[in-house]
Amino acid sequence: MDSFELNKVLGAALGTCLALLSLNIAAGAIFTSHNPEKPGFEIAAKDEGHGGGPAAGPVVAEEPLPVLFASADVSRGENSSKKCAACHTFGKGEPNRVGPNLYGVVGRTKASEAGFNYSTAMKAMKGAWTPEDLDKYLANPKAMVPGTNMTFAGIPRGRERADLITFLNGKSDKPAELPKQAAAK
Repeated sequence: MDSFELNKVLGAALGTCLALLSLNIAAGAIFTSHNPEKPGFEIAAKDEGHGGGPAAGPVVAEEPLPVLFASADVSRGENSSKKCAACHTFGKGEPNRVGPNLYGVVGRTKASEAGFNYSTAMKAMKGAWTPEDLDKYLANPKAMVPGTNMTFAGIPRGRERADLITFLNGKSDKPAELPKQAAAK
């Protein structure tokens, strides 16, 4: 092979390398990703308006608890209780789990289930679990009992809470009388 042929082969190899290098630089300039100032993803969350400030959106008035209890359904409450079954038991004499056994909870003194280690905040609660207290607690446990160990976020719909409380009330030797009124149209 003479020198002219060798120069053509080496020139083609050098030209190919130069073309690839140019493409790499151009692609890097076009498709550059910038590192964020703070690593992680930003999650858009609705402002609930805690702390007395105005809420982000209009507040929807909930029906009163007696009206909700008037239309409550035990079977829907049993279905809703599946959310609680991971941490709680419902049968008489069943053991505590991560949370206490909920048999007879309506009307029971707060933080009184034998053999369960309640948080200090829950032990400080006085009185018995009324349907109104359970409704407030199930809506947002951390708001009612700041410092509670219960990590459940709560049940936002009042009708679902009323169904669940009706179901829990049935899980008792002496079910409490739930406040009911005829729902006026």
